Amino acid sequence: MTHSALGRLVISRATPDDWRAVVEWAADEGWNPGLGDTSSFFAQDPDGFFIGRVDGRPASAISVVNYDDQYAFLGFYLVRPDLRGQGHGLATWTAALAHAGRRTVGLDGVVAQQDNYRRSGFEFAHTTMRYLGPAPTTGAPTPVHILPVEAAGLRAITAYDAASHPADRPRFLDSWLTAPGHRALARIVDGRVTGYGVLRPAREALRIGPLFADTRADAEALFDALTAEADGAPVAIDVPETQPEAVALAETRGLKPTFETARMYTGPVRPLAQERVFGVTTLELG
Repeated sequence: MTHSALGRLVISRATPDDWRAVVEWAADEGWNPGLGDTSSFFAQDPDGFFIGRVDGRPASAISVVNYDDQYAFLGFYLVRPDLRGQGHGLATWTAALAHAGRRTVGLDGVVAQQDNYRRSGFEFAHTTMRYLGPAPTTGAPTPVHILPVEAAGLRAITAYDAASHPADRPRFLDSWLTAPGHRALARIVDGRVTGYGVLRPAREALRIGPLFADTRADAEALFDALTAEADGAPVAIDVPETQPEAVALAETRGLKPTFETARMYTGPVRPLAQERVFGVTTLELG
């Protein structure tokens, strides 16, 4: 537990119950959090969530989730609107960032905060754009080679994911792929995984993430299978704009750009197959 120099602010590690208030703040900001995100997020690093309280009430929050000895991800950097401008956010940031130690830290920063992140040592990697629109209603059968991820096995999916993400994350995936309401599919061709994706329920639109695939054809097959039962409901996917095939997929499915962030890092990350990333997993955990 940390008492900031502001006197009234008390910063401590958050529990999943504490995080309910933070998720509401995120919803108020238009981030459209998934309905069951918290349990999967805490599965990766239950010590990586921090909350500041003023007079016993939640006032600020941040997550700094460690994946391994080299990489962490920062998210949920929020201050209750009526308490902004008083230094509570910076105090919470400073206390929580120590959890990452010497790891490289990534984040997805909103446009208004990107200059502040640069001053804190984060460097721009690429823009990510949220695309949103009604799920296509093609009525077509499930594309060939699309199966539940269980058919591939957790080990194969984890290995495929690791090639497309800055760190291995088996604990997170074990929860994310099987969480209530999540639809997780893989494309398997000649016994080999050529992509996988997850669709999950959220506040205002269904969310796709991740969507990792070898080719645009693989990604399109997964996208269509994931949304096949959505009945025209709104669906959102966060697309790295450095991946033109991913942008083209979103546009050809009738989705429109709505919300911009920037992926930023404090240092180097291991090589990854960026061309496979048609949709990032979440803006909160990378």
